[in-house]
Amino acid sequence: MPLQVRPIAISMSVLFFFGISFIGWISGLSPFVCCKRALAGAVLAYITGTLAVKAINAVLMSALITKRINEDKEEDSGIRD
Repeated sequence: MPLQVRPIAISMSVLFFFGISFIGWISGLSPFVCCKRALAGAVLAYITGTLAVKAINAVLMSALITKRINEDKEEDSGIRD
């Protein structure tokens, strides 16, 4: 069963937004600069998270398909013997 892409990517982007804004606030940046950097970080985190979850889903689906093909081959060889 593949992972859901959107909820994971949104959660990552929200965490990155608040993390980056907190770091900017601690560093003494102006609110506008903090907001711009946090928003840019959130967008990048969303894109990266989306790509990462899609890659994980591709690997999982490939493994499931390979497993199913191997099971079918074993069943076929067992019937013919």
